[in-house]
Amino acid sequence: MVQKVDSIWFDGKLVPWDEAQVHVLTHTLHYGCGVFEGIRAYRLADGGSAVFRLKEHIHRHFNSAKILEMQIPFSEEDICAAVIETLKANRMAEGYIRPLSFIGAGVMGVHPGNNPIQTIIATWPWGAYLGEDALAKGIRVKTSTFTRHHVNVMMTKAKTCGNYVNSVLAKREAIADGYDEALMLDTEGYVSEATGENIFIVRGGVIKTTPLTSVLDGLTRNSLITLARDLGYEVVEQRFTRDELYSADEAFFCGTAAEVTPIREVDRRAIGAGKAGEVGLHLQKEYFKVVKGENPAYAKWLDRYTL
Repeated sequence: MVQKVDSIWFDGKLVPWDEAQVHVLTHTLHYGCGVFEGIRAYRLADGGSAVFRLKEHIHRHFNSAKILEMQIPFSEEDICAAVIETLKANRMAEGYIRPLSFIGAGVMGVHPGNNPIQTIIATWPWGAYLGEDALAKGIRVKTSTFTRHHVNVMMTKAKTCGNYVNSVLAKREAIADGYDEALMLDTEGYVSEATGENIFIVRGGVIKTTPLTSVLDGLTRNSLITLARDLGYEVVEQRFTRDELYSADEAFFCGTAAEVTPIREVDRRAIGAGKAGEVGLHLQKEYFKVVKGENPAYAKWLDRYTL
């Protein structure tokens, strides 16, 4: 269950959590045309707090809205400031942040007409998305029977509410079959991404991740590519097949919620030694140093704030 806090930012003002409500005929509730972000704030090693890559997340949020032809009636700077305002109002030194822009009530039918574009920002405490043990030991993954979106069927570079029906179906299937997460293939049968994470594999010391053909341009993915290359790893963005994943030395997922989560098994096949791999754990360790302000080389990725 989401842990309730005091306030949610709603169209320019803070309102009590229980009063952040919409009408049942809200357009996005019926047709899924909305955009959102997942962002994390971290308690820093020096005792302060910071939001990780806030400006980049909000810029992607506005690009998602642009793709869906939604005009958000606030600037990117407004929304960045509102994120910090909401964290402070809820006295949160760390936690998860969910901006959501959606089409409000008005006309019904597929075309939204001039219905208002509304925006909320919610924050709440949220630990490891796939569980604390997952970060250390890795998870079990099932290749989904559901295919990831084709680039001309859904807008795959937009973080769109409706896109995630695909993820919900895949996740339910994986959990029902006893796995922790689902892996999805693209429409040509190549490995795409998970229900809410990008994927990396390691073979012969080389790190490989799926290219940005039909997957979301994840900011954690982008951060890890930069970090890995700065650490001296070779990173290539290249399509790979399911059997190449099966024979990888190691594999891991990444995302704002999942952070860096090793994969120990896919479709009943052990990945590498069947446990979290050295490269993935190394990147996980270095990633947490970055988000907690322990690596000054990446200070530009942190928007600091004080309660």
